[in-house]
Amino acid sequence: MAFLADSLSRVKPSATIAVSQKARELKAQGMNVISLGAGEPDFDTPDNIKDAAKAAMDRGETKYTAVAGIIELREAIAAKFKRENGLDYAPSQIIVGTGGKQILFNALAATLNPGDEVIIPRPYWVSYPEMVAINGGESVYVDTTTESEFKVTAEALEAAITPRTKWFIFNSPSNPSGAAYSHDELRALTDVLLRHPHVWVLTDDMYEHLVYGDFKFATPVQVEPQLCDRTLTMNGVSKAYSMTGWRIGYAGGPLELIKAMDMIQGQQTSGACSIAQWAAVEALNGPQDYVRKSRAIFEERRDLVVSMLNQATGLHCPVPDGAFYVFPSCEGLIGKQTEDGKTIETDEDFVTALLEKEGVAVVHGSAFGLGPNFRISYAASTEDLTDSCERIQRFCASLR
Repeated sequence: MAFLADSLSRVKPSATIAVSQKARELKAQGMNVISLGAGEPDFDTPDNIKDAAKAAMDRGETKYTAVAGIIELREAIAAKFKRENGLDYAPSQIIVGTGGKQILFNALAATLNPGDEVIIPRPYWVSYPEMVAINGGESVYVDTTTESEFKVTAEALEAAITPRTKWFIFNSPSNPSGAAYSHDELRALTDVLLRHPHVWVLTDDMYEHLVYGDFKFATPVQVEPQLCDRTLTMNGVSKAYSMTGWRIGYAGGPLELIKAMDMIQGQQTSGACSIAQWAAVEALNGPQDYVRKSRAIFEERRDLVVSMLNQATGLHCPVPDGAFYVFPSCEGLIGKQTEDGKTIETDEDFVTALLEKEGVAVVHGSAFGLGPNFRISYAASTEDLTDSCERIQRFCASLR
């Protein structure tokens, strides 16, 4: 339509949302569909957090808040950063948004000029390139491989930096691959960034608490404090505390950037929901038993899914260190045919045929910039995951 903004021509719809929608439509038609497309814990929000929200309502905490968030939440976030990450942010250096997505979008809106480049490792969360595009920037992709465990190397990062580079977006543990960077792996990247003082770092630490085995989480400024003045450290309560619908993300960063983001948010949404903010105070300051329990369950699910997928004909599934996703390769099935004669030419063909034949909804890897792979979210019941993996095994075995 002629009256729509030209910038929309550069933006694609979210593939993960599209998959979930198609699964809902097939369910409505009576098909037995298991949807493993959404990145959302299947657990309920812990009772102490819900009780804090109810208490906030009973106290009348139902009015507008400061754009950057209530002081109690910003103090809780500052305490969390200090306690868990060794980072020193004053409450004035912290902003609360309506989900992590708003934090990331506003950081780019506040800083990007036409032609500015943003380095994004591939595979990437589907929204990063679209946020860059709608804010006038150019995405520069750094490819990773299964052999590198989907992690960007220092050499590849160095090669991608140009005089026009504005940001390096860094997500660990990663959506979609679950890749997580050790302290030493991060040190190699921060050494590169120290040599390029014009490059800022935008970290997405949303899956910080979902790491498994002996893995120890670290964030870039924790590894290299000299990057503090050009890093925005983003996090949120959605994944760790099963609070996706509460829509609370937050970040700590240089005061000038936080003020710019505050100004944009003031003209955009103003402060996040007051009740959700009080719930987030309890999430960060209250008991952390839920985080430990859910992490143990997710680790068991990861091991189940990886084992079953690696028993499927033509699939190879690496073991991720974090998040609640696996990103298996279906390269061994490209070129094969379904029972009704359709050729599997791409990962999108694979996931479409899988959904239509077996009723398992997953997301094709090319939506995240890397194929032939697909993403499975194991934030689902063990029963559903077992059933899904058996269906996937059956589907793969049926290809000729």
